[in-house]
Amino acid sequence: MTTVAPVTSTTSATPSISSADALGATQDRFLKLLIAQMQNQDPLNPMDNSQVTSQMAQLSTVTGINKLNDLVSGLSSSFSATQSLQAAGMIGRGVLVPGNSLTLAAGSAIAAVNLPQAVDQLSITIKDASGATVHSANLGAQAGGITTFQWDGTKNSGGAATDGQYTYAIQAVAAGQTVSATSLTYGKVSSVTLGAQGAQLNIDGIAGGTALSQVQQIL
Repeated sequence: MTTVAPVTSTTSATPSISSADALGATQDRFLKLLIAQMQNQDPLNPMDNSQVTSQMAQLSTVTGINKLNDLVSGLSSSFSATQSLQAAGMIGRGVLVPGNSLTLAAGSAIAAVNLPQAVDQLSITIKDASGATVHSANLGAQAGGITTFQWDGTKNSGGAATDGQYTYAIQAVAAGQTVSATSLTYGKVSSVTLGAQGAQLNIDGIAGGTALSQVQQIL
């Protein structure tokens, strides 16, 4: 009886008042300097139109850059808030992220493989903390995409493995050639941490935070 079986194949914010004040002060200083320069110019060698136009263009460029910085800052804040709400909504949900560990609890462990293409054969080898093979199975042909599999804890030698952390290795073959596939670890999101790196998911059984972009599938 196969004890490892596949389960599935598968607005922009308004610039702050302080920024607007700083921009207005810069414009005032620039215009005052330009007026003073024109008032005190040499009558015999006055500024020509191209000089005035050039300086006004510089002011316009600085103003545009400041406004763009404010816009980007507002969009970044809006994105961070949206990302935080999305992350908070995942608390308690099971997710698949890159990794090769699996947790056996109450005779059940879930993991997955992301295949870039259909394969003729997919083999799974599960190992304990010492690196010894505990269980191995051939899942046969699988379609491209994410294939989730479940292990009931049965060992090759018979009997049941103890609950705890295990690792697994995969081998995918198509037309006699090895296919590079990505192993995925399953875990439940227990909490969310907000920091300079953005929202990080804290997943049971996985050390450290996991970025939202690493989530391959939500179960």
